[in-house]
Order: sequence, then C-alpha cells, then structure tokens
Amino acid sequence: MTVNILNSNFFELFEHAVSYDVDLQKIQQQYMELQKQVHPDKFAGGSDQEKRISMQQTSWINEALTTLKDPVLRASYLLELKGLDIKLENETTMDAVFLMQQLEMREQLENIKDTDDPLAVLDEMASEIKNTSKAMMESFSRSYEAGQLDDAREWIRKLQFMEKAKKEVNTLTATVEDELMG
Repeated sequence: MTVNILNSNFFELFEHAVSYDVDLQKIQQQYMELQKQVHPDKFAGGSDQEKRISMQQTSWINEALTTLKDPVLRASYLLELKGLDIKLENETTMDAVFLMQQLEMREQLENIKDTDDPLAVLDEMASEIKNTSKAMMESFSRSYEAGQLDDAREWIRKLQFMEKAKKEVNTLTATVEDELMG
C-alpha cells in the first residue's frame, strides 16, 4: 500500500479526492481491500506490536468509513481538514425561521397518532426531510468548494437537525407499524 494508514486523512486512505461528493461504492470497495491487508485475524500469530498496529489501523479504517458515509460527519471532517474545529454536540443554528420549522415538525410528530393516517403523514414527512437534506448537502458542497466556510458550517448545523428528524420519523414509523400489526 502506498499510503501510511495511520498518517493519512480519510480521503487519502480511500484514495478519493477531498470533496463532499463521494463515491460510496468506491469507498466501500477500498475499505474491503484495506481490511484484507490489516485485519487483526491476519496477524493472529504475529508479535504483540504487529497485533497492536493491526488493531490501530483497523480502528482508523473503520472510523474513516463511518465518517465518509455519514453526510454530517463527512461535512464536519472536511471543515476540520480546513482547520475549523467542529464540535457537533455544541453546534446549533441561529436561523430563527429554521428553528421554528423544526419545532413545528416536532409538534407534528408528537401528535402523529391523532391523525387519520399516521403512516401517510410520516411517509410525507420522510420524503420532505430527504429532499430538504439533499438540498442542504448540495448547499454545503457549494459553500465548501467556494471557500465560504462559515456558510458551510451553518449548513452542517442545519443538517444535524435534519438527520435527527429523519431518525425520529423512522423510529416513529416503526412504532406505528408495530401498533397496527399488533
């Protein structure tokens, strides 16, 4: 391998251009190749140092895959590569209109079981979230590529809300489906 696994950034590791737009299939293929080279099972009979290095490399590769597959983590990582320290748990948008929309969505989710067809409403919400998230990812990418890092950071903040909403809708959909089945 030409790249030093523990001293490479996640894009170098997967032999991918540093960009928000990634080829997830190529990354998955490269992940499998890297795992074949460094997986701890390959070093079961090796020295303690070889085993330790294998574990470190495997951990780094797994972290890289997780980061590049997740749109919010990938965006944050890109900004970190530009020298911006992003602590996702402390980042929140100050866009009052966006925050009000999020509150309204949460209220709608809390009252979903009072609707005539909760699954239809949840499907519509999931579709809306998907489309909004896609538009936000595209906006992040444009801002990042243009060097507008403050704007890019704001898109990450909003994307975090959308990812959380997506999880909530998926969880609630599963709950409603279970209740309808049972």
